[in-house]
Amino acid sequence: MKKQTLAIAYMGVDGLIPYARNSRTHSADQVAQIAASIKEFGFTNPVLIDEDGGIIAGHGRILAARKLRMDLVPTILLEGLTETQRRAYVIADNKLALNAGWDDDMLRVELESLRDADFDMTLLGFGDQELADMLAADEGTEGLTDPDDAPAVEDAVASKPGDVWVMGKHRVMCGDSTSADAVITLCGGGVFGGHAHH
Repeated sequence: MKKQTLAIAYMGVDGLIPYARNSRTHSADQVAQIAASIKEFGFTNPVLIDEDGGIIAGHGRILAARKLRMDLVPTILLEGLTETQRRAYVIADNKLALNAGWDDDMLRVELESLRDADFDMTLLGFGDQELADMLAADEGTEGLTDPDDAPAVEDAVASKPGDVWVMGKHRVMCGDSTSADAVITLCGGGVFGGHAHH
């Protein structure tokens, strides 16, 4: 791929053309979230466009910019893409980001830190229930028991070698399955119609 220099240019929102076959959808709630993010952090992620002003990436940001009545938005012109590359990138730009995961422990630490700093958690894009679940994941269990604690050994032992337990058609014996005497005891001294378990 040829090397290109990326330059940000501010362009009028009305002059940018959405891709008619864009497969990515943006709900009204998500557009509102993007708009809230732009108000808090600024328009930090330029819209990617082709030579004709067609939007390659940033449809949601443009919808949010319109909601905020912005006239100009930062754009980056991607020159030299073939029609096929442009169409593929519209999909790849969205899907590649979705393929990332989360380090749940680190995310929880960061969320707790932001909450403690009284940051508006709704600006992060998580739903209220998602945030509550993530922040409550460790609460209520930490410190109740020592992870190295083990239950004490009871003095009374319930079974000893030679004991046979009858459970319906089944007999279970505490013993050595390689011992002929143990097997005879398990089977009740003869052929046993049930199933033997040792």
